[in-house]
Amino acid sequence: MNFSSLSIKNPIPAIMLFALLALGGLLAFKSNAVQDFPDIELPIVTVSASLPGAAPAQLETEVARKIENSVATLQGIKNIYTKVLDGAVTVTVEFVLEKNISDAVNDVRDAVALIRADLPADLRDPSVTKVSTAGRVILTFTAAAAPGSQLDEQELSWFVDNTVSKRLLAVPGVGSVKRVGGVTREVRVELDPAKMAALNVAAVDVSRRLRLVQQEAPGGRGDVSGAEQAVRTIATVKTAAELSKLDIPLADGHHIRLDQVANVTDTIAERRSSASQDGHTVVGFEVFRTKGASELAVANGTKAAVEELQKTNSNIIFKEAIDNAEPVKENFEGSMELLYEGAILAVLVVWWFLRDWRATLVASAALPLSVIPTFLALSYFAYTLNTVTLLSLALVVGVLVDDAIVEIENISRHLRMGKTPMQAAMEAADEIGMAVIATTFALVAVFLPTAFMAGIPGLFFKQFGWTAVLAVLASLVVARLLTPMMAAYILKPVKHHEEKDSWMMQRYLIVMRWCLTHRLTTAIASGVFFIGSILLVPLLPTGFVPPAHPGHTQVNNEMPPGNTFAETTTVAKRIRHA
Repeated sequence: MNFSSLSIKNPIPAIMLFALLALGGLLAFKSNAVQDFPDIELPIVTVSASLPGAAPAQLETEVARKIENSVATLQGIKNIYTKVLDGAVTVTVEFVLEKNISDAVNDVRDAVALIRADLPADLRDPSVTKVSTAGRVILTFTAAAAPGSQLDEQELSWFVDNTVSKRLLAVPGVGSVKRVGGVTREVRVELDPAKMAALNVAAVDVSRRLRLVQQEAPGGRGDVSGAEQAVRTIATVKTAAELSKLDIPLADGHHIRLDQVANVTDTIAERRSSASQDGHTVVGFEVFRTKGASELAVANGTKAAVEELQKTNSNIIFKEAIDNAEPVKENFEGSMELLYEGAILAVLVVWWFLRDWRATLVASAALPLSVIPTFLALSYFAYTLNTVTLLSLALVVGVLVDDAIVEIENISRHLRMGKTPMQAAMEAADEIGMAVIATTFALVAVFLPTAFMAGIPGLFFKQFGWTAVLAVLASLVVARLLTPMMAAYILKPVKHHEEKDSWMMQRYLIVMRWCLTHRLTTAIASGVFFIGSILLVPLLPTGFVPPAHPGHTQVNNEMPPGNTFAETTTVAKRIRHA
């Protein structure tokens, strides 16, 4: 059945089909997430274990090696990396790319659970997590007290942890909010060894009593006046002053207050990090997006939420420190400009060779009607508008009119024979139908293998290959259904006449005849050119992506073991002023 002939005779179904596809494509384009690169899930699992106060040598023998030996028995492991620091162990397990990430996480979690009894009792339960490319910082803000405000660093930190985090987590697409710098409140109980020895008090008695007083635990159900009520233990100590008056029973039956053997203070925890901007100490917070969320939408929503917080909290000044969404916006706009420029140039080239505005209009209609439905297909496959997909569209934008040009050129040739537009469209479409289909599937055979590349590049270029294939297939549908139908109703009949070859065609025919006459020489020259091209490949530099030039500089400073936080801060200040 010749569908092109059916669309020429009855254009209403074809028009309705492409109208629906165009509408769906436009809606999908507006709703698709905009990202820098597509989110991929690498089969990499990390195991984090913490034992505060333990030395690296102890953690290596008692924790790291046991986890490594247990995980090494799993199938599909490619590499195991271990990092041991004071009080912390991080084991990174890299599987082969064919390994399902969910299965990898479950396998590693089971392997760690098998040796949990062999690990130190005081070791905190190891956490098993997967690595994803979605965990990139979108925005970084700083919060500082306004001039004349009495807010200190502790109050700013609490404001970020409580008010700012709750507000930003309500923004669609925000995955987490992490505070940078600042301090954490801590109620410190410092025991006095001399007083404890005088009163015969052991540290374990104090610790056990504190744990019981501050515990909130369920106690079952009880019958109160014929009604069933839940029973639970509630922690009653709310301030350091109340905690200092805590009664502690001793083994010999006596009781003492906590302040008789300890100094209780409401202070801050030991500072292990800090944030500064322009040489001034600030409290910062980083905003992360969830997987699949649009970086631009998350950035716009976050900025709007911070502006609302600024209006309602005049005693705090918010400043935007780092905006990683701006390069994404620039890349998106640049890719769209390249797409528009390519489409305009393709239309101009078509007009230059056809020299008929009606034929140019028919051929150029294939561009938007091939690209716009592609956005609908991308949305169906859960792909996003990122550098890879937009690069693919910009690459094939000139190819999308190839089928339509072949169709319209053949129709124009039949018109010059004196046929009517309807007759020319019918006969021309039937004449080159298989040639157009073969050309399209040749392009599919070129682009589709990139969607099945191996390794990490294959995970990125999967969307590249499918985007190009979907756009090329859409152009085939347009060329076989819409182009002949539009030509039949838009083109005008022309007088029958014979055209002479242009000077360019005449010279081309001369070169072609020479090549056909000297076939051996032509074949040898082609072979030498091909071999020379292959020999130049090893001389080209290789890499995954071209080197970029970001607008900021990042300096990582690693100090020798044993350095204090104050020494590290001093060195960082010297680096900043260097």
